[in-house]
Amino acid sequence: MVSLRSPRMARGLALASAIGVALALSSSLGHARVLARVDGAEITDDDVKVALEDIGPGLSQKIQGPEREQYVLDYLIDMKLVAKAAEKEKFGVTPDFARREAYYHDKLLMEAELGDVASKAATDEAEHKAYDEAAKAQPPEPEIHARHILVPTEEEAKAALARVKAGEDFAKVATELSKDPASEGGDLGWFTHDKMVPEFADAAFKLKPGEVSEPVKSQFGWHIIKVEETRMKTFPPFDQVKEQAARYVVQKAQSELITKLHDGVKIEKVDAPAEAAPAPAAAAPADPKKP
Repeated sequence: MVSLRSPRMARGLALASAIGVALALSSSLGHARVLARVDGAEITDDDVKVALEDIGPGLSQKIQGPEREQYVLDYLIDMKLVAKAAEKEKFGVTPDFARREAYYHDKLLMEAELGDVASKAATDEAEHKAYDEAAKAQPPEPEIHARHILVPTEEEAKAALARVKAGEDFAKVATELSKDPASEGGDLGWFTHDKMVPEFADAAFKLKPGEVSEPVKSQFGWHIIKVEETRMKTFPPFDQVKEQAARYVVQKAQSELITKLHDGVKIEKVDAPAEAAPAPAAAAPADPKKP
């Protein structure tokens, strides 16, 4: 799959994906409207907005509109009450609480910074530039729509070909004989030369629409191939991949910031755990070439 994302950005993209809350926090809250008071402590509509950013994705989609906001307001009231009780129990002065508080403090600051970078990076000019670079790197190329019959031996392939040449429907023969469970009626859909093993691709791309190959051997067995259609695969227009381009420029800008922040900083991992798998990166843009 061809992606707009550069592999050089991988390290920073793990952190760069955490921007959702930041976009809300980095904006001006304006004049908040008081919705409730708990022993004098105010809960505002801005508090509800922040809480929705946190717990909203986990709420039932059946709860919408005013009912949803009321649910969150009740949640905040309960949270105030429970938090007050926890303070009396001195839970807020434990080392574990301090560690968690420090963690979320840093996390929110990180998200605010990345959110600011995102808002500045996602310009129309930057998105079009990313699109133009990706389009230039992926020039038009031939692709075909084909079917095949896959069988274990050359003798079985010749027998299948004889039935097709005798006038039987190719898809019907494929349904009866083919050992490829992933294709219905042998249909492989559209593909470019590089998507198939060389032996299969070389034979398939020599055929014209309607033509059927002689038996072709690959690592999977013996194939009979029929080409249905051919076309040139072109890069999609900007409007179809605008969201992918926007994600790319945002991720790139955030990754570059993180890489820059690492420069000149002494980082020591003391008694670090065994080497772990890399942290998951931000969601990669979908292949804009995929039909």
